[in-house]
Amino acid sequence: MSLNEQVSKILENFDNASSNEIIDVLKQIQPQFQSNLTSEYLAGKIQKIVDIGDESEKKKQCKALTPYLDWYLQGL
Repeated sequence: MSLNEQVSKILENFDNASSNEIIDVLKQIQPQFQSNLTSEYLAGKIQKIVDIGDESEKKKQCKALTPYLDWYLQGL
């Protein structure tokens, strides 16, 4: 499955995607952002989510990062 397909799948069915799946996709798109500041900011957000122990809180924090998935599909 291509990265575009993975991103689309997550956006279409966010509630059924695991936080780990979302984080993996975010990690894959993170280096593709043209701005180092954006890339570093996203890396920090991802690390904060990884450090959370509660799955429901992880999912809530992942939901806040869905604009990055949208931007990826729009061509960054």
